[in-house]
Parts: sequence; C-alpha cells; structure tokens
Amino acid sequence: MYDILQLNDMLVPELLDIAEQLKIHDHKKMNKQELIYKILDNQAISDAKTIPQEEKPKRKRIIKSTPSHTTEEAEVEEPQSENKMAKKSAPKKDEKPILKKPRKKQDIESNDAVPEEQEDLDIENAEIADDLAEAEAIIKGEVDAGMSEESKAAQKAYPQRRDQNFNIEFDGIILAEGVLEMMPDGYGFLRSSDYNYLSSPDDIYVSPSQIKLFGLKTGDTVTGAVRPPKEGEKYFALLKVDTINGRKPEEVRDRVPFDYLTPLFPFEKLNLFDSPSNYSTRIMDLFTPIGKGQRGLIVAQPKTGKTMLLKAVANSIAQNHPECYLMVVLVDERPEEVTDMERSVRAEVIASTFDEPAEKHVKVSTIALQKAKRLVECGHDVVILLDSITRLARAHNTVAPASGKVLSGGVEANAMQKPKQFFGAARKIENGGSLTIIATALVDTGSKMDEVIFEEFKGTGNMELQLERRLSNKRIYPAIDLVASSTRRDDLLLDKEVLQRMNLLRVYLTDMNAEEAMRELQNRMKGTKNNEEFLASMNG
Repeated sequence: MYDILQLNDMLVPELLDIAEQLKIHDHKKMNKQELIYKILDNQAISDAKTIPQEEKPKRKRIIKSTPSHTTEEAEVEEPQSENKMAKKSAPKKDEKPILKKPRKKQDIESNDAVPEEQEDLDIENAEIADDLAEAEAIIKGEVDAGMSEESKAAQKAYPQRRDQNFNIEFDGIILAEGVLEMMPDGYGFLRSSDYNYLSSPDDIYVSPSQIKLFGLKTGDTVTGAVRPPKEGEKYFALLKVDTINGRKPEEVRDRVPFDYLTPLFPFEKLNLFDSPSNYSTRIMDLFTPIGKGQRGLIVAQPKTGKTMLLKAVANSIAQNHPECYLMVVLVDERPEEVTDMERSVRAEVIASTFDEPAEKHVKVSTIALQKAKRLVECGHDVVILLDSITRLARAHNTVAPASGKVLSGGVEANAMQKPKQFFGAARKIENGGSLTIIATALVDTGSKMDEVIFEEFKGTGNMELQLERRLSNKRIYPAIDLVASSTRRDDLLLDKEVLQRMNLLRVYLTDMNAEEAMRELQNRMKGTKNNEEFLASMNG
C-alpha cells in the first residue's frame, strides 16, 4: 500500500513499474500526477474487494428470514449449524427428526466450515457489486473535488515536488555573450572572456548559416540565447542573436570593413587629469596629450615605472571617459602583474603570462585586436593599452616560419609584419569611432633583438613618451624625459593659449637635463589644483 506522500517521492520509472504491476491501462502515456491518482484509485478498489472477506461474521445480519424461521431456529441446539440450503432441501415438518438425532460436537464443528464458505459466496455475490459501486463513487468524488485532505497537506509540505516536470525545455532560457572566432570550415565559436578568449568549456557553437545571415566576422561580440548540448553534442549552441557589438543585427549587417575606413589625425583629446597629486597624468596631459585614435609609444628601460604609468593612464581614462571601451593587453608579463592590473584597473584585462608558449601570446593579442576592430566598425571608441610590443614581436618571431631572411639580432624578416599590423591599427575614423593604442617598447635591455624591434617601430607612432632610467634610480617619479617626449600635431588637441604657454615652457626646460627639468616642473606644480591653474601661474 502506498500513500500520496510516498508516491510523490518516487521517480517516474518507479511509478511506471507499480502501474504495470497493478495492470493500469495506458500507463506509459501518463505523466507523474496521472500515474499517482490511477495508482491510488486501483489501491482503493482493491481495498474494497478485501473488506467483505475480513468481516465474515458481520455479514450474517444482512440475511433476511421470516419470524417463523427464527422461532424454529431457536429450538435447534446450534443455530449457526443450519444454512439456507438445508432449509430449502428439508421441509419444516422434518425438523423434529433432526432434533431427535443430535449430532456429535465434533460433527457440528466439522460441518461449520462448509456453511460459512457457502454463506460467504452468497454474501459476495449479493454485496460485491454494491461495495464496488460505493468505492468507485467515493474515489471519483475525491478526484473531482481535487485532492483529499492528506494530499492537500502533502502539497503544502512539498510544494516543489508537485511542480516537478521532467520534460523541461531549456532552449532560450540562458543568455550568453562571447567573442566570435571563425574556423576554416565556416562555423565558429563564441569564446569566453574568463579564459582570455581561448578554447574553453564555455564555448558556444555558431552555425555557418547564422554567420552568413548576420555577416559575422572574427572578433564580433555576440549576445544571444543559447540551448544546452543535445545527446552526442559537445558545446552549447546559439539559438538567437540579440546584439552584435552592442548594436542591433540589422544595423551591423551592412557595415564598412575596418581596412576601408578613412583614418584621420586625432582631434578629440582624452582628459587624463584625475587628481592634483597625480603628476604622471598631469604631465602627460601637457607634454604628450593623447587623443582618440592616438598611436602612442612609451619607450622605457627596465624598472622605470612604465607599468605604473600605464595603470595611471587606464584609471584616468576609465574615470573621465566612460564612453570609451578600455582594454589592457598584457603579453609575456609576470603573473602577479596580471593580478594587480585586474584588481586595480576598471578595464577588461586580457593577459598571457611569460610561462606560457608563444603561440598563446600571439593568439591572445590577435583576438583582442580583432575585437577592437569590430567595435570600431560599429562606431565605438576603443582604447588598448599594450604591455609590451617588444615581447609581442618576440612571440611572433618565435612562431613565424623560417623564411631564410634573418635580420641582425636573429629577427625573421617576416616576423615584424603582424606586430606592425597591431600597432598600425590605431586611427581616428572619419564620421565614426576610433582605436587608440598606447604600447610600451623596451630599450637598453642588452638584447640586440630588442634594439632591432625598437628601430622597426621608431617613427611609426604619432606620440612618443621617453622614460629615463637615471630618474627612476633616484626615485623621481614619473621618470619622464620632458624634452624628448612629444605628440605629433598637438595643435589639434590643445587650445591655442595652452599651446603657446607649452612652447615657452619647453624652451625654458631645454637648457636643463632630464633630472633638473622634472624637479623644476614638480616644484612649480605643487600647490596648484589643475593644469590650467599651473599655466596661469607662469610669468608671461
């Protein structure tokens, strides 16, 4: 016997086995609730069948007899020893001979079983139909009324079990986002930023038909509904595309490719001022202003504070220009530097540490650049801070196939092409977005390869910031060589009055060495709240 609580705790396969034992018709087509009620119905009917057999003595009161029969039965020694069949077979006048010849006690006891069995058969034949009808009516009334009090109590105690459905469809419930990476066969995968856009268990499959329909390319940031993998599948699958690079799919379909966009000189200045005590960004704001679309190169020796300078620039841009999408790409860096950058900078950090193979450095930088290009095609302003382009060039030199043409320092002739494409992608787009890249280049490392790499990139940027090792050795930060640092076409970024005063300041600092110039500038900046107040304090 099962009650409704036990049946609710069972799984559907167990309920099907019970239904099969009870021989319930069409039980395989029923859901869990229908199976529970059918099992309860069959149990109630079977209970109704067993009740008459348990109450055999009580059924004798149902037999109707005439008063004359009762008086005659009273004269018999054992009233229960005679049955209806005996009364029908023997006439009333023959009862006296039966009394004259009393039977032994053993005979009476042995004959009692036969009349009881025959009486039970009569009772069952007379009353089983009525009992079944009553039981079915009671059960039907309970089903029609809803549930019994016991089932209602079970529903209150276990509400979640009542709502269980084992045929739940998860299609379209989960929304996911990723950066598309195209495969040679025409399909693609949405890579997760949690794994630096490399292969991971979170990859989402994108079919070739979806790629052709929406005109997707490598680097597109796609948001949409996904479904779990079916039997035999390995990845989640993209069902519907909601947005592409933050735009509607119909707006992105007819975009102009990045290589065909018109580049211009930067003319929208990025404000780097965030605090009066942060001299690094204040000095950069005056001597090497950065605009949207700038291609800047920070030339630094080891241990001159270039990473701290990049961190200050990133926080200033994130604070003053929330409309810009900020990406920090760390290639061949120390793991603790990656963690510090992730925790201290409000930007997307894409990193590859020095203990990983060169192929991963190349792949991480490539997918980051492709993502930035797709965002620019859709009209966004993107800022990439790369540390460092020298190590990126080393990685490309490692994975580049041998061409037979080797430059001095062991640099392959074709190895510099991809790093140049990365650095040269920075531009201000006419009537569109912009891609700003600020990269660091290592010099004076003692490696001939680093010198060759720096010479390849020298002059390709439109902003150059020189860091001086002698200043950092004396703990003078920022260790910037003010005279050697400048921005091309800074007249498009600075106001006319500010530009005139900066020209006078440069002339004033030219006669000093790097250490004297930095100390003089810091002394004059102390006590001023911003750069405008500092320039106004200058004499004439």
